[in-house]
Order: sequence, then structure tokens, then C-alpha cells
Amino acid sequence: MAKNNSQSGIKERVALRVKTPRKYKVILLNDDFTPMDFVVMVLTQIFRKNEAEATAIMLEVHHKGQGVAGVYTLDEALTRSNRAMQWARDEGFPLRVKCEPE
Repeated sequence: MAKNNSQSGIKERVALRVKTPRKYKVILLNDDFTPMDFVVMVLTQIFRKNEAEATAIMLEVHHKGQGVAGVYTLDEALTRSNRAMQWARDEGFPLRVKCEPE
């Protein structure tokens, strides 16, 4: 973008740089009380995974202790993780979700 400085007749170039927002992983953590079918419902309803993806993530959580539900901007990651934990609390489950930079 060129900018004209009328007093000196000099044109300046101004470079605009747009940073892409940092992405965050939403990670579901394993516990011994939240049912597997509830975790699959959370993944399909809140994280918009299909049944096969949701089942694969749930099994990763079950076997490895955690699994990535998705990668989002910070606001979206926090919104989805809070919705998931609130739904779990409403149902009486201790599901834990965390967000960390990608």
C-alpha cells in the first residue's frame, strides 16, 4: 500500500501483516466413570465428528489416557470444551477437557 506524504512529495510503503490466529487442541482426558457412549455423543454433538471418528477418538482416550477432539482458535476451543464439561456435569460425569496450543 503506497502512502503519499504531501509535504515532502515522498511516497512511503506501508506493509500490513495479518497474523493468523494461534490454534489450540481440545483434549479429552480419560477417567474411570464417564461412559464411552457419552464420550461418543459429546464428540458427535459438540465437536461435529462422525460416528467412526468419534469412536476412534473415544478409544484413544480410553487406551492412551487422552485424545484430541479437535483443533480450533482459542475462543472456539474454550467454548467447545466448556460446553462438553458442562454437559458432563449436568449428566453427573467427571469428564475433563483441556485446551493447549497446537
